[in-house]
Amino acid sequence: MSDWAPIAKEYDPLKAGSIDGTDEEPHDRAIWRAMLARYVPNKGVTGDPHLTLFVARLNLQTTEEKLKEVFSRYGDIRKIRLVRDLVTGFSKGYAFIEYKEERALLKAHRDANRLVIDQHEIFVDFELERTLKGWIPRRLGGGFGGKKESGQLRFGGRDRPFRKPINLPNVKNDFYGEGPSEKRNWSREGTRDWRTRDREHERSRDKRWPERERSWAWGDSERERDSKEERSRGRERKDRDR
Repeated sequence: MSDWAPIAKEYDPLKAGSIDGTDEEPHDRAIWRAMLARYVPNKGVTGDPHLTLFVARLNLQTTEEKLKEVFSRYGDIRKIRLVRDLVTGFSKGYAFIEYKEERALLKAHRDANRLVIDQHEIFVDFELERTLKGWIPRRLGGGFGGKKESGQLRFGGRDRPFRKPINLPNVKNDFYGEGPSEKRNWSREGTRDWRTRDREHERSRDKRWPERERSWAWGDSERERDSKEERSRGRERKDRDR
């Protein structure tokens, strides 16, 4: 765990699909597909990958001119590539923007994330296809996108970094009583104490029962006496009236 980091240094589909980056088995088909995929980065892509931003979640109506208008505020742009479908020519909702200076790149990465363009909140991150070793896009089951409620666990990205791992074996041992022998003896003694307490409680309850029966019987006899006295008084009143 000494080399663990909240952001991935080398892409691994199994680790990217984990909450804390420590999973050892895939939990869905997408991760299996990414592990079996053989992806080769597009050799036709040009430009400096260390000066390129990845912009996603764009409105399908957003154009290159709109992107240039928005992102030119942070510095001089060298190139904008809006990814389009080869057949229809429609936008796929993401683009790559290359800056001339690193200062402009860092400023756009810091300020442009979650910016609203054409009623869509965009996502901005550094390009990973050519900078992160072993990168596999989302269409092949990889990527850092997705949320927990969508059915697939995808963490490790900018908006969802890895959580700090937990020492699971110790937690499991303590939970199931498989820890040190001292703890086991203590837990057994505790159960014995509870058993003796229950037995004493039952004995005391058995002793109380005769006393309660006596009190109930005494209460019934007292009620009978009161009713007899009331009857005799009523008879005396009737005799007097006569």
